[in-house]
Amino acid sequence: MATLRRSCSACAKAKHRCDLQTPRCSRCLKRNSTCIFVNEPLTAKATSPSAPTTSIIAANHETKTSNIALVRLQNGRNRVSDTPELPLAIGAGYQDPFDTLPQTGLPRARVRGLIHHFLTKIAFQYYPLDLNPKTNPFVVSWWPLALKDPALFHVSLQTASLDDELLAQKGFASSDILMADSVSLLRRKVQNPILAIQDETMDAVVTLAAIEYGKGNIQTSKMHINGVKRMVEVRGGIQKVRESSPITARMVPWVSMLVLGMPQFPTQDDEGSGDGIGAIDLWQDSSVASCATHSLIDLKSLGLNPVLEDTIARLRNIFGKYSRHNTGFAVPLELSSTDLHDLTCFVLHRLLPLPFIEDIDTSIADISDAMHCATSIFMFIIHGHTYYTHIAILNSLILRLKAHLECMTVSINDFTPISVWLHSVGMVASTEIGNNQWFLDRAGLIAKFLNIRSWDDVLVNLECVLWFDNSRTRPFQHQWEHILTGETI
Repeated sequence: MATLRRSCSACAKAKHRCDLQTPRCSRCLKRNSTCIFVNEPLTAKATSPSAPTTSIIAANHETKTSNIALVRLQNGRNRVSDTPELPLAIGAGYQDPFDTLPQTGLPRARVRGLIHHFLTKIAFQYYPLDLNPKTNPFVVSWWPLALKDPALFHVSLQTASLDDELLAQKGFASSDILMADSVSLLRRKVQNPILAIQDETMDAVVTLAAIEYGKGNIQTSKMHINGVKRMVEVRGGIQKVRESSPITARMVPWVSMLVLGMPQFPTQDDEGSGDGIGAIDLWQDSSVASCATHSLIDLKSLGLNPVLEDTIARLRNIFGKYSRHNTGFAVPLELSSTDLHDLTCFVLHRLLPLPFIEDIDTSIADISDAMHCATSIFMFIIHGHTYYTHIAILNSLILRLKAHLECMTVSINDFTPISVWLHSVGMVASTEIGNNQWFLDRAGLIAKFLNIRSWDDVLVNLECVLWFDNSRTRPFQHQWEHILTGETI
């Protein structure tokens, strides 16, 4: 029999007055219980799928409790009860027979489809370093948290919805609903000084920052990042966050760096002092040189920034353990994807804030600054895209590298293994961004002057500077072979 009741089922059963708040009323939210509305509350408002949903998340930690709060929500919360089903490119493979999922403003079949999409595609797009569903952190760590936290659940579904609706090309109705509900749920959480700094809250806010950045809402994205930074500060630093949630401690610095174009967190020193990003054990052990069987360029002769020189020397030692030349192990060592990510994050947060050299001999400054750019670019190359694309920050580094290389004279005396390495890094990194032809042309000149005839000749030069062999460095060989054979790439 149909009913006109507007209160949720839980309040109706308890004969308690329902405040009709959606997606969960205050009583259900307080009790952390499922909130089901048989009919849409009269207080719910319809929204146009095309209407922009903009929020500003800021942190206020001036009080003794460091209470973090949302200070502005421009568009309020919106909800649509009769959202049309979109044709999904995925199967609705996730079942919930006991109806335990957090409530959303979408039909349950749509929610199940988005869950399947998140667990089979988005989790691996966000963290392609681990393609095993039994170990991928977004499957084994993130998702269990999302099932218990409505805000993170909504944000996670939103990542899947945006991807699915982009493929469907029929608007963003589901995504708009999920965005409005995500912001509403987060606004409630950050008003509580304990819930405001939970791992789940930081996960949700930093993901919203990535979403807004991808949609071109740069200022909103930056405001989300600033809010997360204050949350980390209240928690006692990124290392404290890492103790309870390694994936949060990895995602927050990385996404913050990509959104703002520069690292937002310090690094610890070699003794592990400070509350910044800590180095992995490999870094701590890298002060002792590995037994390299091939010659290396003397870094001290290049006039590098001392931190840059130390970083490259340590990377040489680390990568040397996984080199084809390392014959000290019966089975070649393999750098785990997690260690590679942590190493890359630490190195970039150490290098990118360094000032560029000024007021010294121009040729030395160009080499040092070019090495500064190229080492950072090389780390991005061997790491690959994670969480979100790094094209914007990579492009700025490529342009700076190109500018320094243009200042270096083009003569046979200037073409050395350093020059081979610098141009190779720029050539590979610029493939999908721009300026690739400039690097290709310069690489062709280098090959002619140094009588480079094969990929093996190139590799000898690269290994003299800095080299790590993994699947993401294969484009180096691909591009050089096209140059040496005269083929068009």
